Formats: sequence, structure tokens, C-alpha cells
Amino acid sequence: MNVLPTEIPEVVVIEPRVFEDSRGFFFESFNERVFSDKVGQVTHFVQDNHSRSCHNVLRGLHYQIQQAQGKLVRVILGTIFDVAVDIRKSSPTFGQWVGCLLSAENRKQLWVPPGFAHGFLVMSDTAEVLYKTTDYYAPQHERCILWDDPSLAIAWPLESPPILSAKDQAGKTLAEAEVFA
Repeated sequence: MNVLPTEIPEVVVIEPRVFEDSRGFFFESFNERVFSDKVGQVTHFVQDNHSRSCHNVLRGLHYQIQQAQGKLVRVILGTIFDVAVDIRKSSPTFGQWVGCLLSAENRKQLWVPPGFAHGFLVMSDTAEVLYKTTDYYAPQHERCILWDDPSLAIAWPLESPPILSAKDQAGKTLAEAEVFA
């Protein structure tokens, strides 16, 4: 596994070591010991999620204000632009974001630690996204920041207005949102 830094030190891109030949490929998508050694964090995942979305769907920016979730995100079909936003008020990178392309072809993963809002835009016809979480889904603690909050100025690679859920349309700006201390 190769760990690539981003502009926000706690958020990293993970490239697995892929063994490929004429029969296909194999790679270890997660190994707790290697993850802890390379990312420098002991993490216990409690839930796996799988979503399928069509082109131009934008999901996010989601987080849980209590039972904060770390997320290890990867794509098994298609391509997404994946985004993490630091919403820890005491952090020197508060309000900053990082984004990267994750795809079935590049097999990269994004580690989004607790204390960050997360979202993605589907760039392909469809995309299937798998992500592991460090805490259970708790709808009573779920919050959403507007994907197009001008204070964040996320450079979403959009060709037309995105397809949003009602929940995502009703998100708050970072200035209005509950954030972490």
C-alpha cells in the first residue's frame, strides 16, 4: 500500500499494491495492521456501506456531529470526484477541502477522518461506491453542509447543475452548521 499525502495532513489517498496478469487482478483493499502502520492511526471499522448513483449525482457534504465517522472510500464501478472538508473549528485547516478522483480503474481510496464532512460527484454514467465507517450510522446526528457553499469554493468538475437529494438541497452553509470544536 502506498499512502499519498494531501493538502490536509490527516486526509490521505491510498494506492493498493495490485497484482495483475492475463487472468485479471488481485489486491488487498484493507489490512488493519498495514493501515495503522502507514496512516499512523489505529482504526476499527464497524460498518460497510455501498451506494450506486447515476451520472451527475452529488451526495454530500455529510457528517455526524456525534458518533463522528471516519470513512475509507473506494469505487468499484465508474468514477467519482471525492471531497473531504475539515470542519474542526480548532484545526489550522478548518474550512479547507481536498478532492481527488477515485475510480474502479485507479483503485485509489480516500481516508476521511472523523471531524470532516464528506461528499462526492459521479463523473461516469454510474458509479458504485464502497466505504467503511468507524462508527455506526446515527440519523439523529447526521448533518449536511451545502455542496456549493461559497465560503468553501469547492471546485466541483460540473458540466451542468448536479442531481441532489432533498436532504442535500436543505444543507447549511459552513457558517450556519454545527461543527466540531
